[in-house]
Amino acid sequence: MAIRIGHSKLLLNFLPLFSRRLNTAASPSTAAAAAVPQANFTGDPNPFDTKSTADDPTDLFSSTVTIRLNTAAPPFITAAAAQPNFIKIPKSPVSLDDPEELPLVNSIDPTTAVADSGEPPINLDDPQELFSSVPTSKLIKSTVTLHMASMDSMVDMGSWVLKSGLMQNPISKGLVLGSIKHTFYEHFCGGKDLKEADNTVKRIWDDYGLRAMLDYGMEHAVDNGSCDSNLDEFIQTIQSATHSPTSPVSFVVVKITAICPPSLLKRVSDLLRWEHKDKSMHLPWKRESFPIFSDSTATYHTPQMPPPLTPKEENDLDLAYKRLVKICDKSLEANLPMLIDAEDTLIQPAIDYFAYCAAMKYRRAHNIPLIFNTIQAYLKDAKERLVIAKKSANKMGVPLGVKLVRGAYMSSERKLAFFAGAESPIHETIRDTHACFNSCASFMLEEIAKGSGSLVLATHNIESGKLAAAKAVELGLKKDNENLEFAQLYGMAQTLSFGLRNAGFKVSKYVPFGPVEQIMPYLLRRAEENRGLLSTSSLDRQLMRKELVRRVIS
Repeated sequence: MAIRIGHSKLLLNFLPLFSRRLNTAASPSTAAAAAVPQANFTGDPNPFDTKSTADDPTDLFSSTVTIRLNTAAPPFITAAAAQPNFIKIPKSPVSLDDPEELPLVNSIDPTTAVADSGEPPINLDDPQELFSSVPTSKLIKSTVTLHMASMDSMVDMGSWVLKSGLMQNPISKGLVLGSIKHTFYEHFCGGKDLKEADNTVKRIWDDYGLRAMLDYGMEHAVDNGSCDSNLDEFIQTIQSATHSPTSPVSFVVVKITAICPPSLLKRVSDLLRWEHKDKSMHLPWKRESFPIFSDSTATYHTPQMPPPLTPKEENDLDLAYKRLVKICDKSLEANLPMLIDAEDTLIQPAIDYFAYCAAMKYRRAHNIPLIFNTIQAYLKDAKERLVIAKKSANKMGVPLGVKLVRGAYMSSERKLAFFAGAESPIHETIRDTHACFNSCASFMLEEIAKGSGSLVLATHNIESGKLAAAKAVELGLKKDNENLEFAQLYGMAQTLSFGLRNAGFKVSKYVPFGPVEQIMPYLLRRAEENRGLLSTSSLDRQLMRKELVRRVIS
């Protein structure tokens, strides 16, 4: 393969590093089972204050880590209970969204996991085939960027810099944002605005045959004014995504926290939890919805009966629902489905309520869902709640759309439970989470095979991807079935995305976009909460290095 001389020289400079890595690395097919993840915990729902590494995988869940809590206790904790500054709690495992390096196959419960059909539906062992559509310059930049992003020190430094005085000086601020823009931002983000995001989406489709899920990286709303402003952004995103009849945008991502302040979502969640405990309770503002709780759902967030919503709160809740209706109307008109982002369990019941209320009202042609609510498989009650909601939807004749993820708020969930003196709602081991994810995937795939429901499988986990693909083939689902979509983050899990694409499945990349200064704090908070997410890019980096070496040698 011919390579431009500039790229050849750059590759030769990196060749010793690539060779050393390849000599010590496992083969691509076994790399996912070879690495040991890092264990993380934080005393803050978003920023990490400390970190810890588990060198012994057998001790990953039994050991403890001492942390300092620099933030206030959750609102339902008394001042007395929040007095100690140092506590010891069980270590958290890596981010549960993408721990592809664990030996998953033997850890999955065979009675609940997706069945393997024998013939591998996707091939992830041939880097030349996987990355044939990626230019050498792009491979080099991706390899270097992913290597830097996988280092905890880079996340720590990025967080420090964005919070430091450097951002107060116009000169240093420009230098910082400029360096970020041309490295991490360009790799993980679609652009500063809709025009740039549209160009990125087209490039992803034209170059790689992958569709895109557009996510405007906005912050939580604080009042009705910011809610209305965010509503306008969602509407503009939908309009931009559908300006062409052949647009490769598959979904638009909607954050309920952007159209309804989290403080109100917390109030609504408390009342919904109490209604679940006390069946005699009547909520005059409540609309018809699918069930959002199971008998095993944790309710420690609401230890006592909350006061009813004030007239102003009821009015604000109605305004929030009307904003969602406007988004749904525009999405339905554009025939562009919506993904509803999940949050932590403090406010998730209200988000489920919003999503399910709208899902009962809106659907696309041929009884296909318009709204996809998110199920987080790291929660112990995830499968039970999914089944209850699906059965209720079936009974009503409503198609249920589900986005299945592992989960992104592990540290804050454990903190909330600890302060409440309650059992964590998250599975005790990462293997239990894998089993739950695969069991939920299997359940939804079987429902789709029966002609009911739609599923977005959002995962970077190699084994889960393989198992779900095998299950779909076993059930006789067409690989281009409009009710099944695989998804990975833009700039990550390219191996899995390309492997699924090559096998004929529909694959989308989750593409956040927005101004550098606005979106980087948002992404860094996600990186801090999900440090394992970036460290699991090892298979991508390994295969990219192998392909680069092959191109140099050839």
